[in-house]
Amino acid sequence: MITSIFNKSKPINFIIVFFITLLAFVIARKGLINEPFTMVFIVKQNILLFVAYISILLLDFIVNKNNLTLKNNYEVLLFSLFLLFITQTTNHSNVLISNFFVLLGLRRIVSLRSQKDVKKKLFDAAFWIAIAALFYFWAILFFALIILSLVLYTDNNIRHWIIPFLGVFTVFLMSVATSLLLYDNFFGILDISPETSYDFSNYNSLSYLIAITVLLSFGVWSSIFYLQNINKKKKAFRVSFKLIIIAAIISFLIVLQAPEKNGSEFLFLFAPLAIIITNYIEIIQDKWFKEVFLSVLVILPFVLLLL
Repeated sequence: MITSIFNKSKPINFIIVFFITLLAFVIARKGLINEPFTMVFIVKQNILLFVAYISILLLDFIVNKNNLTLKNNYEVLLFSLFLLFITQTTNHSNVLISNFFVLLGLRRIVSLRSQKDVKKKLFDAAFWIAIAALFYFWAILFFALIILSLVLYTDNNIRHWIIPFLGVFTVFLMSVATSLLLYDNFFGILDISPETSYDFSNYNSLSYLIAITVLLSFGVWSSIFYLQNINKKKKAFRVSFKLIIIAAIISFLIVLQAPEKNGSEFLFLFAPLAIIITNYIEIIQDKWFKEVFLSVLVILPFVLLLL
């Protein structure tokens, strides 16, 4: 039933996905019900909801443009369901915006497979990731993805290795200039305090434990088959698939390093995890098992809302 709806790209799929995202967004804000609904508050929430929606569309664009999955909408469904699994991911504007810029950077990194406009893509990728780091410092770890892409493509052009650093430096200069204009100091707009925390006590609730266990177990299981099937992909696309699994690892490192474990840090993991699990769903031969596998991911977040 569920697989038959999302196994092809259709407009109705995005309506369902947007509804799930809206539900996650509303549930995350139930604690704000007693807050005054000022115009500023309403505008801010609408902007954040728009960022969440545009991130989903951007994920769909990245996947379709680079043939990271077959022509279906499983990845956007999974992304929206992950938001419902951990609704706190929609409740922190800095992480939502940072993740959006990370996706913009990922789009340029994955598109390096075409080997066209390489310099521009490298600069853009570093530029977007550096901006993402302004909103959430540990997003800077995705810069490693650019360097690893050059390694995987065995790029020996020295200029290509320098360009990403120029992209980061450009953002740094822009930030310093903006800080001087707005705050009359050099680093007022920069968040360059690499704080970390390994206190996971905030996850000690039943809903958190179930959500994290399901996401990680399904992710690890799917990753095993994902890695096994990379060599079956067309040679031109193999590096792109490798970059997705590396992005997932980097995202997991961000979760571990996050200075405040409030659940929002898992947002960085959702896009690569959605792509990895989608690839696994596509290779499942037994229709009943595919239906059960996807049904668990669909039904469980709604059940967790009752806890």
